[in-house]
Amino acid sequence: MSIVEAAGEPVDTAEEGADAHDEVHEGRAAAPAPVRTPATLAAAGDLLRALAAPVRIAIVLQLHESPCCVHDLVDALGVTQPLISQHLRVLKSAGVVHGDRRGREVVYSLVDDHLAHIVVDAVAHSEEGR
Repeated sequence: MSIVEAAGEPVDTAEEGADAHDEVHEGRAAAPAPVRTPATLAAAGDLLRALAAPVRIAIVLQLHESPCCVHDLVDALGVTQPLISQHLRVLKSAGVVHGDRRGREVVYSLVDDHLAHIVVDAVAHSEEGR
């Protein structure tokens, strides 16, 4: 059983007449991908699902520029405060953002830039196709 089958994902066994290890990319044989545990794959899937809403993508892009409090995000994105708060809860529980209380406000920032790069690259890729 493959690691993908163990993670509960369907596997397409059609190789279109070629062995997966015989693929050539830029004149070199492709190295086999490292094996990942089902728990790692599930965690990556959870993370990508947390980033999958357009408002959450916009929040990550804003926080990539600079830390913000909720009212800054409301003003920048033009959506309601309850909606921003709901999406921030999802991002916080997924470990994408964290909040630092400063008096009466909570200032949100990205946990690290890895996730911002994923979002920035996805947006750039989407814009290329237009």
